Amino acid sequence: MNTLDKTNFKFKNQTAYYKGKVRDVYTIDNKTLVMIASDRISAFDVVLPRGIPYKGQVLNQIAEQFLNATKDIVPNWLISCPHPNVSIGRMCEPFKVEMVVRGYLAGHAARTYQNGLRTLCGVALPEGMKENDKFPQPIITPTTKASEGHDEDISKEEIIKQGIVSKEHYEQLEKYTLALYARGQEIANKMGLILVDTKYEFGLYNNEIYLMDEIHTPDSSRYFYLEGYEERQQKGEEQKQLSKEFVRRWLIENGFQGKAGQTVPNMSDDRVNEISARYIELYEKITGKTFVKSNYDNVLENVEAAINKALENLH
Repeated sequence: MNTLDKTNFKFKNQTAYYKGKVRDVYTIDNKTLVMIASDRISAFDVVLPRGIPYKGQVLNQIAEQFLNATKDIVPNWLISCPHPNVSIGRMCEPFKVEMVVRGYLAGHAARTYQNGLRTLCGVALPEGMKENDKFPQPIITPTTKASEGHDEDISKEEIIKQGIVSKEHYEQLEKYTLALYARGQEIANKMGLILVDTKYEFGLYNNEIYLMDEIHTPDSSRYFYLEGYEERQQKGEEQKQLSKEFVRRWLIENGFQGKAGQTVPNMSDDRVNEISARYIELYEKITGKTFVKSNYDNVLENVEAAINKALENLH
């Protein structure tokens, strides 16, 4: 099974290289970013030993579709996608916060609530809610963007007080976040889905706020199926999810949560193929398009050639 697990390119005028958990990011001339979505998969802050065929393509193409569908709300970093796994865009100066927006009491918010706390990131949570209930209106629960280790919850007041983001900029980020989330929910509803929660990253480009990175992908967002949502809530049943949660569940069932001394369970070919099929299903459900598998023959050469051609066309 061919996968795009790692790259090691040297592009003309390359000024930096960064390997993230999933993406390889090349900086050109200190002004252009080349972001390659690999097939690596991470869970519990650990990169799993085997890549998942087509996962990078799924993430890259979902992000491309949603960046194009929201650029009337806020300008974004994306210039082009010269290959199914590649995005090229403007290098922005990032704000050191992630704008997490939640429409429902799920995930980290639900765990906080179950522990008896009624505030999250300085936001008051209503009494009498149960897991996966809808909030009266969406809430923003920002996190600090850690260069190493885990991101930390933080309140709007602390962000402004510590000078992480100015009051004026932060209030604009809030407006953009809520508008993007509303658009994401609207698109998801048309596809028979609920966009439960998601996160956005922003930066400055020529002193203007730009949306960065990926948006509305299953790695950065949680989706529920719309059909049967109310019924499942009333019966206290689990919601049907479209997210990376199914991978985390499998790992937990096999004794792995990223803790010291734990070993990642063996991923058989069947397991890898199953995860790949689930990502393709996610793509088709979220975008409403049929997934066209990229050609993996000579994938590194094809990626490099596509990037070189796109970079030449930028000048």
